[in-house]
Amino acid sequence: MNAAPRRQARLEDHVVRLIQCRRCPRMIPPPVSGGAIVSRIMLIGQAPGVREPVLKRPFAHTAGRTLFQWFERFCQMNEAQVRSKIYFAAVCRCFPGKTPGGGDRVPALDEIRNCSSWMNDEFKILRPKLVIPVGRLAISRFLDFETLDEVIGRIFLIDVNKITFDLIPLPHPSGVSPWHKLSPGRELTERAMRKIAKHQVIKDLAQRAQR
Repeated sequence: MNAAPRRQARLEDHVVRLIQCRRCPRMIPPPVSGGAIVSRIMLIGQAPGVREPVLKRPFAHTAGRTLFQWFERFCQMNEAQVRSKIYFAAVCRCFPGKTPGGGDRVPALDEIRNCSSWMNDEFKILRPKLVIPVGRLAISRFLDFETLDEVIGRIFLIDVNKITFDLIPLPHPSGVSPWHKLSPGRELTERAMRKIAKHQVIKDLAQRAQR
């Protein structure tokens, strides 16, 4: 078996094991996966919302609509093309549940640690060239920062376990947070998306998608 089929087989086995995970008793299974998409691009979310486990795909509701609109506007890739060409990961793969106030609970540190091995294995299998963390929790997996203004709109060269890749953070496209809709967040988000669109691996995908 040559490299490409072997990578596909490893990723398929990985996803099968991932969706069976029940490590965190406070999390609400099942884990959400975007499928075994072999790609040099990883998009990393924070954690699923309440609808994603039911619909069985990440970014399945309001935040997803905004995220895919960004890709269509700047990269000329629609939702189906993005989902079929980019590997979707997350800091935590299960829905954390609700807080007493009604919002989504932020995963605890032990839950983030428990889930981290899945992403570590994905890096080893895929060896990405471009990583797009979406939202503060996902960005903090790679960068130390105080405010989103410090990191959105910039490109970082990152090394994880001797795997070197470009990191272009995005704000979370949630309807709850207005950051990406107001200045300077709106302009910084557009700058980040232009950097993503200009990245060679995205340009290659967009060109293939238009054929």
